[in-house]
Amino acid sequence: MAIIHPSSVVSARANLADDVIVGPFCYVEEDVVLGPGCQLDSHVTIKSGTRMGMRNTIFQGAIIGGDPQDRGFHGQASAVVLGDDNVIREFVTIHRSKLDDGTTTLGNRNYLMAFVHLGHDCCLADDITITNNVGCAGHVTIEDRANIGGMTGIHQWTRIGRAAMVGGMARITRDVPPFCVVTGENDVNDINAVGLRRLGVSQDARRALHKAVRLLFKSELGLTHAMEIVRRDVEITPEVEYLLQFEQRRFGGKNGRGDQP
Repeated sequence: MAIIHPSSVVSARANLADDVIVGPFCYVEEDVVLGPGCQLDSHVTIKSGTRMGMRNTIFQGAIIGGDPQDRGFHGQASAVVLGDDNVIREFVTIHRSKLDDGTTTLGNRNYLMAFVHLGHDCCLADDITITNNVGCAGHVTIEDRANIGGMTGIHQWTRIGRAAMVGGMARITRDVPPFCVVTGENDVNDINAVGLRRLGVSQDARRALHKAVRLLFKSELGLTHAMEIVRRDVEITPEVEYLLQFEQRRFGGKNGRGDQP
């Protein structure tokens, strides 16, 4: 049977695995699922529609599954779904989807530091680190192994690519390409060399990716032309191919490089 501190309020219609630990002054509503090994520290609120996998640790003051901050939300049935082994630090807020039967999703082994906010319908993959005081608006997608620096603001509907590094206090209003370091107002600096080495990407593959990034983001070429040159002149490693496919999905912007207005 789950271990529940006597000061906490847990609905009889919540589904808690036998080894779940609920610390003092927590509040767990009905229609909540907490999988094996989950732990709630103190003063944690888990709202209806939240589903957690295994071994998630939720620290003081976090609120998971709150209503979306959206004027068009009128009580639609929706959810927040967490995978396994996530760490949710102090006072994080994660809002459920604004769509009927929609989900805000968090994958596995993610680390969200204090005061991070995930808006409705965000979709996070695996092994992501988000530093203190980052705000993600609705419908943000963050791919595997991305790192987001503190006090960054991320505009709705933007995507942060795989293994990207976003510098602290950045202002992200359009997609962040995978494998890149981005600072300021979406300024692409270069490849995320440290992160790529940690992922085991070879030096030759990093060089090819560096060349592709310089052509795509540091030249005066339009995106279509730059991509043609990359395919002609750069070794198409798996990382370069992934970068090109990511950028291909950005076509249709107004400034000739595929950026969103």
